[in-house]
Amino acid sequence: MRGLSALPRLRRFGRTLARARLTRRGTSLLVAGAVLVATGVTLGLPDVVGLGAAAVLAVVAAWCWMTARRIDRGRRALGVARRVQPNPAVAGQVTTARLTVSAARRSVTTAGTLARLRISEQAAHELCDQGSLRAQVATRPDHIAVRYRLRPMRRGRWSLGPLLTTRVDTFGLVSATQELGEATSVAVWPRTVDLPVRGTRAFGEQERSTSGARLASSDDSVLRDYVAGDDPRRVHWASAARHGQLMVRSDESASLPPVTVIFDRGLLPHPDLGRSSGHALADGEWSVECAASVGVSLLHAGHPVRLVATSLAPVVDTSGFTANRSGEGPADLLDATVDLHGHHGLSDTDRAAAATAEALRTARRPGEITVAVLGPLGPVARSTVASIAGDALHWAFVVRPRTWSSQRTEAQDTVDALRATGWHVALVDAGTPLENAWTLLMDGVR
Repeated sequence: MRGLSALPRLRRFGRTLARARLTRRGTSLLVAGAVLVATGVTLGLPDVVGLGAAAVLAVVAAWCWMTARRIDRGRRALGVARRVQPNPAVAGQVTTARLTVSAARRSVTTAGTLARLRISEQAAHELCDQGSLRAQVATRPDHIAVRYRLRPMRRGRWSLGPLLTTRVDTFGLVSATQELGEATSVAVWPRTVDLPVRGTRAFGEQERSTSGARLASSDDSVLRDYVAGDDPRRVHWASAARHGQLMVRSDESASLPPVTVIFDRGLLPHPDLGRSSGHALADGEWSVECAASVGVSLLHAGHPVRLVATSLAPVVDTSGFTANRSGEGPADLLDATVDLHGHHGLSDTDRAAAATAEALRTARRPGEITVAVLGPLGPVARSTVASIAGDALHWAFVVRPRTWSSQRTEAQDTVDALRATGWHVALVDAGTPLENAWTLLMDGVR
């Protein structure tokens, strides 16, 4: 790699580069050769013509060689290994990418090939929070190691690579650019907020404690910090005296009701409908973060959770709940949000919400709790969603968009229809801090 003191820039994905082009030296030699040929022909000087033709042929030969030669094939082929940690990444948080360029078989020419190689990484602009990034490069005789940081700006699945390589022939006449290696797909999870679930009046926690349904022996419990609203009978006084703060027993074996988190994909723009406005995109991503935060927080609290996104052909069964509170459990919920996108139009949005509500009605578990993140719904959709309310708890955030005054009216109509059938509903503006939105929903039942 030439110029090791200068760190290579990481360029945005999608830039089109020519396969081969003349360097300044090559251009100068070609022009000089053409001038000599013309001068020799004009003056009748064969030696001058031969000298000019040799210069032109040298440039043409270098062009053909650099065009035909591929550095990813043959005995001296180069390969790329790329690793991103953590992957999946989290929107707004730094993730580190490392790549290594090395030869499949080391030879005496490997060091020379790598010395003349310039590399630049391609990255989707959603993975970068600034126009260009700089990398840390470590070079060895048999490989080049590059390390750089990314800060994904948005949830989704984005491309990193292939690597762009630029090399120059031995005489510096022609440079050739070639993609090397495969692209790496980087999954980006939405940001989540740890919402206070334990000890609130939500999910019947206080009623179950009062009735004694949550009582168990000390062998069947673990300890956690006391939260306002916990049953005082569950305080473990010995541990409280030892730690200097109130501790309560939290039963591992006590069965908490399952929770279904419904996400209305109508809150998201569809990728095929062109570039969305900044407000619409931000409102949709806030809604995904809201649904993900609710699901992960309830899972950490011990509830089996499933995330159901509205669909025109929903497939919902009673075995889709995640119960693992650590490791794969939250990861499974967040994985389900990575590829979410909106419907094609308002009609599809309403039909999908109605179809999903009907599917959930037939796949409910006894005592199942529902938490929905909904956008403004049409008359049929809001009636169908409202009708799934039963004896269990049903909660909903209705997200009021920052644009389209007609949808703001429909948002209020959706709130009224849900409340009429027993839903606990909070009308929230997109962009509201999630802790505040959650508190608003919880305060609605006090």
